[in-house]
Amino acid sequence: MVRKSKKNKIKQKVEQKAGNFGVKCIVFVITFLMAASGIFYLSLNYVPKSMYEEQVMLPKMKEAYYVSQWCRDDFGKQEFVLWDNTRVDCLTKDYAIEFDFAHKWAESVGQSLYYSKMTGKKPAVALILTDLKDYIYVKRVERLENGIKIFLIKAF
Repeated sequence: MVRKSKKNKIKQKVEQKAGNFGVKCIVFVITFLMAASGIFYLSLNYVPKSMYEEQVMLPKMKEAYYVSQWCRDDFGKQEFVLWDNTRVDCLTKDYAIEFDFAHKWAESVGQSLYYSKMTGKKPAVALILTDLKDYIYVKRVERLENGIKIFLIKAF
């Protein structure tokens, strides 16, 4: 009997160690997956500057300043009025461009799509970046994959 109980005890210890190893493996795999998904999430916010046309302008100005500096008469028409009294910030040969500060990206996308439909031009947004963190909003527009051209105005 003593031998059986010793064998049982040894068997239990081996099973316990094997169980602990399985738990450790599961914890390691879960931790690895969480870290990998976190790195993936952080990489989603990165936008390579070379992907966009970017102009540097004075910081802390009103939207109208950026429109007037960017949309010159030889390039396009500023504040082009449509039949329903809405105004395209800049209407060019190819694009209906809506200017807005980057944190208002969703509003600018909607307006640009509307102006594009009304004018027959391609949609475009000119996002005014006031901080390095504003590139996250550029990435949001990019994720839409709806053919909107993105112009950047770096104002910081």
